[in-house]
Amino acid sequence: MSKKIKKMMMAEIEEQLGDSRNLLLVDASKLDANSTNSWRIALRENNINVLTVKNTLARRVLADRGIEGLEEAFSGPTTLVWGGEDVVELSKSIAKWAKELEELEIKGATVEGNVLDEAGVAQLSKSPGRAELLSEIAGLMLAPARQIAGALLGPGGRVAGAIKAASEREEES
Repeated sequence: MSKKIKKMMMAEIEEQLGDSRNLLLVDASKLDANSTNSWRIALRENNINVLTVKNTLARRVLADRGIEGLEEAFSGPTTLVWGGEDVVELSKSIAKWAKELEELEIKGATVEGNVLDEAGVAQLSKSPGRAELLSEIAGLMLAPARQIAGALLGPGGRVAGAIKAASEREEES
């Protein structure tokens, strides 16, 4: 392959990746055509991109981005997977598909420049996602206000009850 064609292919990989630094590397070469098609369609519906690459060219593109340490993952057929809501949702989706399609092999990942192996991806897929973390933070932020409201309503309710009971006694007398 000529240098010009290699440069064009690298430019295409670079363009498709955009500014994404969170990538999963999988081996989807053992999937049959129907499984591959359904897998890619389902990922596309979740805004997850899939690109099968030539290892040497993808390594160069990632090295130009400052992402290194994936040499072991770039052995054999490699498919880059990126996108989705966040990297946790991406890893959850790919881990789910890897369980469903036994031929799909997770090879590794890069998350904000940090390299993960297959076990790291599995652990990441069990982490809470962005939406879950935001809801936990919101709950933690609202907890003190709930406690204050409860503290005010508790004694306030007792005082109101005492006033009502006293007014009822006066009416009976």
